[in-house]
Amino acid sequence: MLDEISAAVIFLVRLIERSENFNQEQLEDFKTRLSQLLVERFENHWFPDQPCKGQGYRCIRVNERDPRDATLERAAIACGFKYEDLKLPVELTVWVDPNEVCCRYA
Repeated sequence: MLDEISAAVIFLVRLIERSENFNQEQLEDFKTRLSQLLVERFENHWFPDQPCKGQGYRCIRVNERDPRDATLERAAIACGFKYEDLKLPVELTVWVDPNEVCCRYA
């Protein structure tokens, strides 16, 4: 689980880094806090023998209908960031599953 969370967080931080709104120290803090929150969120929803089970719960999603992912927002608030300053794509989905992390964004 930790490897998959790390891969997802690195991807998300690279997207956020493109906004140029944060320095490296701030991004490291965000990375740490987001990782902690995702571990807590996925803790009872991680099934290596059944990777599809709990997949929807482990999905990080941002779109026009739901422009804020609650976990990303909590990490941003914990770091003193405005969510809007993350400058995430309008459409972003990251699936974090046992042995696989994939995304779709536009």
